[in-house]
Amino acid sequence: MEDLAAWLARLTFADLTQDEVTARIIDAVAAWGDAQGWRVYRRAPSVVTLPPPMDRQHSVLDVALARPGAPPVVVEVDHTDRRRTIDKLLAEAGAGRVAVWVRWGPGRLAEPPAPIRMIPLPVTRHQGRYARRTEPERPAPAHSPQAAAAGEVIELPLPDQDVT
Repeated sequence: MEDLAAWLARLTFADLTQDEVTARIIDAVAAWGDAQGWRVYRRAPSVVTLPPPMDRQHSVLDVALARPGAPPVVVEVDHTDRRRTIDKLLAEAGAGRVAVWVRWGPGRLAEPPAPIRMIPLPVTRHQGRYARRTEPERPAPAHSPQAAAAGEVIELPLPDQDVT
């Protein structure tokens, strides 16, 4: 899954909502699968059923990729550390699929248990919007080596000005 990690490492965006970031990442995963020549399924059924009273229905995966001659790859994209996602991916791995969790967000992203493979995507958050850039942060500009000149203190209003 190093190829997928490298593909996603180039992903950039700015000023997106949480839902927009998740959709952008899902689109990128699907595009990667297409570029591999694999069949791509969005919102594919999982082996896990939903909790009661909907236990006759299956949970869904963000992306499933069918590869000829190799186990399918299933991908979940999340910005939070959800136990239900971990359980779903462990069940998928138990069914013979390669389970990948694309985790995005600011701060530290906790590693999931094996055999789940995590691809971390660090982002920044500002006023409820998210951004991701691939170029390094630019350092602050160097300040002038000269000390600031001391200025003369003038009381306001100035003596020759009309304040009305």
